[in-house]
Amino acid sequence: MRLPVSRKENTFSPDFKKVILRFFNHGPDRTIPLVEKIVAMPEKEAYDAFVHTLREFSRRHRNITRRFQQHFEKVKSFMDEQNIPLGELSAEKKLLLGSFFSLEYSVESAAFFNPSIVESPDQTGLEEGSKRIIVSFRATGEGHISSIVFHTGIIDSNGEMHFEKGGRFIEEALMVKRKKYKKSTFCSKLQEMKLPEDVVSAVMDQLNEIFIYGELVHAVKETIRANNQSEEKQRATKEIMWLADSHYEITFSRDTHINERVIFPISYAERKGIEDARFVRFIHNNGRVVYYATYTAFDGVTILPKLIQTTDFYHFKVKPLHGTGAQNKNLALFPRKINGKYAMLSRIDGINSYIGFSDNINIWGEPTLLQAPKYHWEYIQIGNCGSPIETSEGWLVITHGVGPMRRYSLGASLLDLEDPTKEIGRLKEPLLVANEREREGYVPNVVYSCGSLIHNRQLFVPYGMSDTSSGFMSVEMDQLLQRLKKGG
Repeated sequence: MRLPVSRKENTFSPDFKKVILRFFNHGPDRTIPLVEKIVAMPEKEAYDAFVHTLREFSRRHRNITRRFQQHFEKVKSFMDEQNIPLGELSAEKKLLLGSFFSLEYSVESAAFFNPSIVESPDQTGLEEGSKRIIVSFRATGEGHISSIVFHTGIIDSNGEMHFEKGGRFIEEALMVKRKKYKKSTFCSKLQEMKLPEDVVSAVMDQLNEIFIYGELVHAVKETIRANNQSEEKQRATKEIMWLADSHYEITFSRDTHINERVIFPISYAERKGIEDARFVRFIHNNGRVVYYATYTAFDGVTILPKLIQTTDFYHFKVKPLHGTGAQNKNLALFPRKINGKYAMLSRIDGINSYIGFSDNINIWGEPTLLQAPKYHWEYIQIGNCGSPIETSEGWLVITHGVGPMRRYSLGASLLDLEDPTKEIGRLKEPLLVANEREREGYVPNVVYSCGSLIHNRQLFVPYGMSDTSSGFMSVEMDQLLQRLKKGG
């Protein structure tokens, strides 16, 4: 018999109105004649066209001219490479040109799902017994490109959830910063990617032990230019850039509300999506709190596990995860070190749940098998639904299981507090199965979560409904732990 759960009235569905401004690449054959037409426009005609564009779109975006200027600079850079000077252009004509290479993209027009929940770093101004929360979601738009968006709210003393209304705008990061690279670490990851040694050497031999992004770009271009490479080796050479693109930092403007921030794919490695971020509030040994999130970067063919780091949800650092223990999807960090080491759950074979330990949060060795499918509703695969939660009785892990008809259900397990390689309890029946309302959607019969939270002896679980929208449920912790300790 399944445990009783309480489904909340709070739900989130795709909002078509949440649009960002993206660069639109017309391709070289169209770009050159289009630019020439705009450059040749009479000033009055260009001014009128620019004013009309502002009138139609400025109310839909904060500081739209900044984006137009950025897109103009990209076009100018392309024209300079083609040795086609643009000459002296008026400010209005530059911005008009940028607008011709811009489009609106609705970040959540297709789906809004797979949420995770953490305690907000801001707990000021609350009534006793309440907690401010941040919920991240996987938002999916045209072309099935996924990004990360946020909502914030409060769980009150009665266990009711109240969310702040989203703002009018949604904003990408204000600034993107690349990093310096250490050759030895970089080459180790290239070996994991199984790139041909001669290709790696041809590029990396041109670089010092510490190099920057621009130097790598030059080395890759020189390698392609100087060597008569096969098509396969050219692809391998370009994959080196794929890895370099995966390190970056982003910063959002301080005048954005958290509901207005979107982490949209930036690097080539994630151009087809940022999937299923699992946020966790991590407490270091010295008491410092850092929010981490593991996620899957997808380029349309290959996946790359990555790690986000932030303390304030304004500034984020992004790095790839290395090692045999950081393969496939479904990575989730424990919220603190265990016996002096970072700990992480994974599903490296796509079927079973594993656990690994590391001295370095970005590098993971061979993990240990933790859980295999045990009950019919998880026979196809078992995995975590977010980071483990520390309780007095052990580490609580919300799991997902896949059973007949590829139905996804949520379950729960309990791991030993001192030695989490030991499972001490698992629910025999699912904790949550999609009901009639939740089972219809883009991918039917799926409930899935990326992180839960305990407040006032209740477990709050946000969950995606059939890869389309999101809801919330809660369950009494005492009942859940008692059931787990009894063996399910």
